Amino acid sequence: MSVRERDSGFPGFANPVDPRPEELRAWAYHPESVPLDTMPFDWDLLISGDVLGPTLFELAMDRQCPARRFALHCMYIYAADGVRSNATSQRKRRLKKYIERAEEVGDEPMAIWAHNCRVLSTRPELFDYQEWIEGGLVRHPRRLALFGRR
Repeated sequence: MSVRERDSGFPGFANPVDPRPEELRAWAYHPESVPLDTMPFDWDLLISGDVLGPTLFELAMDRQCPARRFALHCMYIYAADGVRSNATSQRKRRLKKYIERAEEVGDEPMAIWAHNCRVLSTRPELFDYQEWIEGGLVRHPRRLALFGRR
């Protein structure tokens, strides 16, 4: 997104339950225009799918994005869904690419996310709803241990 696009403001979502990637991107640079607490219930779960996955990953990788923590939270949701045994092969492939990209060029929060995704894919029994879906790993960032206790 260009500086001009970031500075132009956010006019709102045509349909907040199913936002377009460009709407989500515009909102992420002006999140105060539509606060999260005014969004539909479980908005994070609604948007953390394959359609917005690339946009959410881009926002989570952008250190300058005001809504970066929210995007990272959505990427934890995306990843938790992507390591399930019945996840689509497309989701698994995309998740693998995101993990590799985060490991290659991501900063510490993204490196932690990538590490945690790899741990969860190896040990799915370590899934904890509060940590992965409710944002615990974003609020309290840490690397999950592959062996031993959570």
